[in-house]
Amino acid sequence: MVTLDLHGYGWMLWRGLGLTILVGLGAMGLAVALGLLGAWGKLSRYRAARWLAGTYTTVIRGVPELILILLVYYGVPTLVQDLAASAGRDLRVDLNPFVAGIATIGLIYGAFATEVFRGAIQAVPRGQIEAARAFGMGRALLLRRVVLPQMWRFALPGLGNVWMVLIKATALISVIQLEELMRSADIAARATRLPFTFFFAASLFYLGITIASMLIQRRIESWSYRGAPRGQG
Repeated sequence: MVTLDLHGYGWMLWRGLGLTILVGLGAMGLAVALGLLGAWGKLSRYRAARWLAGTYTTVIRGVPELILILLVYYGVPTLVQDLAASAGRDLRVDLNPFVAGIATIGLIYGAFATEVFRGAIQAVPRGQIEAARAFGMGRALLLRRVVLPQMWRFALPGLGNVWMVLIKATALISVIQLEELMRSADIAARATRLPFTFFFAASLFYLGITIASMLIQRRIESWSYRGAPRGQG
């Protein structure tokens, strides 16, 4: 009979859940920063910036997430060590799984956030931008008072979807031995030989995160539309 503490491994799943949320939040923060930078690049008047942003989103979205995780965690240290060896230096590089997980997941979903922000910026009514320029607003003031407040409102639904997918993608970093929720469930399942019990429990944890995230997103969206004209809410 399955006990309430999951045969003594319940604490491990709760600890894994906490680590999963930390990785998710860290990766989401990085994704938002990269998304803003990427959206600026895609909408820039500079050809080099547009090319760099386009290449970033195309490559990242075209390569499987698992490959990118393995490439960053195992491939990059090996490449750096080989380059150092070719220069006659003995160098050992070890990436922290927590840092590598945040960096890789953030890098991946920054590409998706780029498209969210690009669409949100383009959704800002052109007439408002022209009116602000007619009042003599400079680029910085226009961005701060007109574009950014509305851009966030338009971007929230898309960013919510990015978060939902991102938090589930953290399960992939179990392959680099970080004891997040999926890795913890796997360890417990192997130790007790009860894979269904622990993987099902892990699925409930992920579902719980999703439901809580949906409720929080709904509250944030309602708050962001306060005072907005009818038809925009």
